Amino acid sequence: MPLKSTAPAPDAHRAARPSLDVDRIRRDFPILLREIGGKRIVYLDNPATTQKPRTVIDAIIHFYEHYNANVHRGAYKLAEEATAAYEGAREKTRAFLNAASTEEIIFTRGTTESINLAAYAWGRAYVSAGDEILVTEMEHHSNLVPWQILVKEKQAALKYIPIEDDGTIDLQKAVAGISPKTRLVAITHVSNVLGTVNPVCEIAKAAHSAGAVVLVDGAQSAPHMPVDVRALDCDFFALSGHKMCAPTGIGVLYVRKSVLETMPPFHGGGDMIRQVYRDHATWNDLPWKFEAGTPNIADAIGLGAAIDYLTGIGLDAIREHEIELTRYAIQRLSAVPSVTLYGPRDARLRAGVVSFNVGDIHPHDLATIVDSKLNVAIRAGHHCAQPLMNRLNVPATARAGFYLYNTEADVDSLVEGIVQAKEIFKV
Repeated sequence: MPLKSTAPAPDAHRAARPSLDVDRIRRDFPILLREIGGKRIVYLDNPATTQKPRTVIDAIIHFYEHYNANVHRGAYKLAEEATAAYEGAREKTRAFLNAASTEEIIFTRGTTESINLAAYAWGRAYVSAGDEILVTEMEHHSNLVPWQILVKEKQAALKYIPIEDDGTIDLQKAVAGISPKTRLVAITHVSNVLGTVNPVCEIAKAAHSAGAVVLVDGAQSAPHMPVDVRALDCDFFALSGHKMCAPTGIGVLYVRKSVLETMPPFHGGGDMIRQVYRDHATWNDLPWKFEAGTPNIADAIGLGAAIDYLTGIGLDAIREHEIELTRYAIQRLSAVPSVTLYGPRDARLRAGVVSFNVGDIHPHDLATIVDSKLNVAIRAGHHCAQPLMNRLNVPATARAGFYLYNTEADVDSLVEGIVQAKEIFKV
């Protein structure tokens, strides 16, 4: 599985710069203006969470300072303004994903809760003994553990689509894994470790032909590339706001309306009801049937501001920028002796995520050194993907993830930090 490279070091000529004005973009993010020990921050932990632009921060502050009130229930001006902003964020999310209706957009705490909602409300209603749920070997725990719990409870089976040695999925093997017993295919759009962009459209077509539904974990795709849920033809699509410049604690579950209409509620309580009697209750309209209690109003508004920011820049431009950075990072890292890269070598087959190991340096030690020496923030560990680590035959990797505010200079700093770590450990 590891990909050891013999590629030469980069020459003086670099690829033409993408169209983003990264210097201007960086000024939009207050935290990136901070220095530690006289050195700028090189933030490369974007798959874990992204930084927030001033416009998002200001939108949240403005809510609390000017129209803080609960939504849907109040007949006074502040409540009307809060409701309009909250539901306005839902419409922005619908447009961002090209969903057919705001009825299909449920606000959650993030991708993890979104997938658990699907597993609980849909899975417990429609998965039975002997059924199969199909996932890949590269899934994040959030798109694996809920299904493990469900199949154990229902006496169903969890099956795996294997990954190839280059970190990709063989479409023929994926389709072959779909059987008449398959009730659900749950697949990550983009691997948070390998960066692999999976062939979701083709898999969805095969799954639907077999009568199965399709859930897409979009945590690592929605922030980085255009997403059209109707073109993907998925039944569920989950994302986290904090991975796309929005606050933590806000996420989205898109559900195709024809599927959503058949699902029982996830949580019970206020706002998800129409009428409550002593012995039963009836449910609110979609999507509020799945949003019990006071929602995360401020952070939903923050998500709407983040969507405005990203669409203003352009997801196509962000995607091209990350492809160029990933290509450059693979080139630079491949030229460093003892570096092992994981995932596809073609930058267009992956998103801006590069996982690697350096000789026998533990990833945690490497991350500590590059941070202490050069303020380079990378992730180290199993990345909530332990079955994939087992497939790679490693306990952990280091991971650098790029976003719209990263530059080739950030990659150079990472490489410089790796060289210093090699000198310390004499690798």
